[in-house]
Amino acid sequence: MRPDRLNPLFIAADSLKGVGPGLARPLEKLGLTRVKDFAYHLPDRFVQRRAVANLDEASLGEQIVIALTPIEHRSSSGRGPFRVLAQDAVGNVCAISYFGRASYTAKKLLPVGEPRWVAGRLEQYGQMLQMVHPDHVEADSAVLLGHLNEPVYPLSEGLTQGRIAGLIEQALRHVPGLPEWIEPGLLGKMQWPAWQDALALAHKDSHAAARDRLAYDELLANSLALMLVRQSNRKQSGTPLQGDGSRRARLDLPFPLTGAQQRAIGEIEGDMAQTAPMLRLLQGDVGSGKTVVALSAMLIAVEAGAQAALLAPTEILARQHHETLQRLAAGTGVEIALLTGRDKGRAREAILMGLLDGSIDMVVGTHAIFQESVAYRNLALVVIDEQHRFGVGQRLMLAQKGRRTPHCLAMTATPIPRTLTLAQYGEMDVSKLDEMPPGRQPIDTRVVAVERQDDVIAAIGRHMESGQQVYWVCPMVREQENEDLAAAEARHAELQARFGDRVVLVHGQLRPEIKDAAMDRFARGEAKVLVATTVIEVGVDVPNATLMVIEQAERFGLAQLHQLRGRVGRGSGKSTCLLLRGASLSETARERLALMRETQDGFRLAEEDLRLRGGGELLGTRQSGDTPFRVASLEQIHKLLPLAHDDARLLMERDGGLTGERGEAARLLLYLFERDWGVQLLRGG
Repeated sequence: MRPDRLNPLFIAADSLKGVGPGLARPLEKLGLTRVKDFAYHLPDRFVQRRAVANLDEASLGEQIVIALTPIEHRSSSGRGPFRVLAQDAVGNVCAISYFGRASYTAKKLLPVGEPRWVAGRLEQYGQMLQMVHPDHVEADSAVLLGHLNEPVYPLSEGLTQGRIAGLIEQALRHVPGLPEWIEPGLLGKMQWPAWQDALALAHKDSHAAARDRLAYDELLANSLALMLVRQSNRKQSGTPLQGDGSRRARLDLPFPLTGAQQRAIGEIEGDMAQTAPMLRLLQGDVGSGKTVVALSAMLIAVEAGAQAALLAPTEILARQHHETLQRLAAGTGVEIALLTGRDKGRAREAILMGLLDGSIDMVVGTHAIFQESVAYRNLALVVIDEQHRFGVGQRLMLAQKGRRTPHCLAMTATPIPRTLTLAQYGEMDVSKLDEMPPGRQPIDTRVVAVERQDDVIAAIGRHMESGQQVYWVCPMVREQENEDLAAAEARHAELQARFGDRVVLVHGQLRPEIKDAAMDRFARGEAKVLVATTVIEVGVDVPNATLMVIEQAERFGLAQLHQLRGRVGRGSGKSTCLLLRGASLSETARERLALMRETQDGFRLAEEDLRLRGGGELLGTRQSGDTPFRVASLEQIHKLLPLAHDDARLLMERDGGLTGERGEAARLLLYLFERDWGVQLLRGG
């Protein structure tokens, strides 16, 4: 249970003055639902202003604060702005311009003859100095001098900077003092402020030490929680599984195993033979053969007289895995069932009975396979596909389904740079598939200017005539969700007008059954073109789809482009990926597209993505969900994660139960960053 002293941070947002039903939605979009969320909603940047005595002291383009006296209100004809002419202390005149229907506001804020303090950017229009829509107009100079250094916060529609700043100010008043969880020597060496002070400072100016300290807290909480998982796992009693190889000998694979697959199977086999439950991540690029490795692990479990379960994030992916495993394991004599939320009545009852009496050796499914009503005779191995879709907390719940803690093999097709692997999977041993199976042809990747879109659509027609299928991906960027959704719908309408009902549409806002039906039509080959947002990034495997078109490719990160490209090239035929680019490209975008043409090595692309993004948007947080961090930026992860990891390890060695003074403070930290499952493991151990 969360300690009482943290409760003020977890009070609902509507406890803050001014938050009613109207604000709830825009705040929710930003993830601001509790006081804590506001405290950690850090500014993107700061506007630095300079107070000047008169306009002669200011430069064009500069943000200034100045005393001005309005001398005339001037309306424009048509759509022109409403202007307030105002003069400074020495008689220089400046136009304060308001566009739209803002004359009432302007007259109210800037009455003729009454001095006002104005903050905004100084510009020139023709021969006249002007400020367009000043940021602040105040009668009292003291108020404006407080805006000389002003935070700029991320916003959503319906929110203003003033409103969000006011709510954050209120939230910070609720922040309690907490004991220090950072090792004192490190705190002194880095010259970091105390936690409460750091939160206040991070909102006041570009205080690097305060921002670093808050990022470090988040990284420390994460490292500590993952180590607690690892510690708890070692204490658990698992079932040692040693197969006799009889089932695996009957596998009739269409291709020989790569060296990387053989190595990974050897590592998994060694783990499963131990009494401590396996906790291993299988990292492999798209098409590297993870499923065969997972099947080998599941057959070891069956050979040892136990059951295995494979958990997939979507029903479509679960069905696909079931079909693949049945095909690969056809000669082994194992019974493989599929269980999803859709299964009802007698069919479901039969599967449940088979799992209970042990006649079903392997089950594949969604969350349904771990519902309360599902019981196993002897579940000893859990395979989790697309691990990043499931939190550690969820995985711990799954572990309770076995008589003893089952061995766990997690898989991800998202190549993750080394630093982020430590951040996300610090509690797991890692096996990497860095070789591609023989027979896979490289995907022909081309960059095409958007002006040639008509040629691309004509090429799609020819592609379909030859019996092949096509993906068309439209960008989905969080800030402009609706706009992008409209773009996907418009593209679908355009292609449907050309090619009829052979074109289907999939996006995240469709009802699951409609989305699944469209995906299913495409997977079965009834639909020939799938127009989608990035929801298809992970999952569906259609060997007949050999052309991928990515619209506005410059808007995507490298890791995401690579994932999308990996949807084609699944069969033995030649596949093509067309990157449609806009007219103006930044240098980074140019380099990104060039790298896509140059290489298909996902691990290299992930490292390059990390380099190109620099301190910008964190790889995966907004694009694919690959990092668990809200506060720490990419640079900070790079710089501070090794420190946090070492500090967490030292703390665990000195105080494994977190019962000492610093250990108790660390418990608070785990609750603060909602890694409470870490504390629950402690309690359980």
